[in-house]
Amino acid sequence: MDYQKLKSIIEGLLFMAGDEGLTKRQLGDILQLDADFAAELVYDLQRDLEREERGVQIAEVASAYRMTTHPDHAPYFERMAYTPTRAQLSQAALETLSIVAYRQPITRIDIEEIRGVKCDRAIQSLVSKDLIEEVGRAEAIGRPILYGTTKAFLDYFGLASIRDLPEPKHVDVEDALDEQTQALFERLDGRQMTIDELKE
Repeated sequence: MDYQKLKSIIEGLLFMAGDEGLTKRQLGDILQLDADFAAELVYDLQRDLEREERGVQIAEVASAYRMTTHPDHAPYFERMAYTPTRAQLSQAALETLSIVAYRQPITRIDIEEIRGVKCDRAIQSLVSKDLIEEVGRAEAIGRPILYGTTKAFLDYFGLASIRDLPEPKHVDVEDALDEQTQALFERLDGRQMTIDELKE
């Protein structure tokens, strides 16, 4: 396969992998290439991104490669995160939050299995709003991140503890998810969530 095409595929794979990233062995398995050659492709792609002054970079963390934003652009990301018009919870974020609240600690993969769609953006949004956080690592291949709710989550929804969450009546996963989401939605009471509210 063409060298440039392989780098393009790697870029897409790292984007899909999110915070968990992919090791050179995992990339080698997926691409059916030697692991060291896969690492060479990653380093070459890394140089391409730097040379072209792209908005994303590739970082190596705990032997895994993952896509990251450019550190020089941090002020703009902070401004975006704290923009009130972006602070409202979307339906996807609310569904993801309800899954984390009721099933915590839980990995991104498990959340996606329940929702049936990718949840990277929803998780990033909830983390930036301090509603969920990393609470550990699962004892599984790749040691995926475990997510749980924060004190800010309890404060915002007026809960003394996570045990005060309303119990869903249905056993069916989809029905339970609908009820969990509706319960949190009712607590929002139609308000727009802003970062300032979370700080109060």
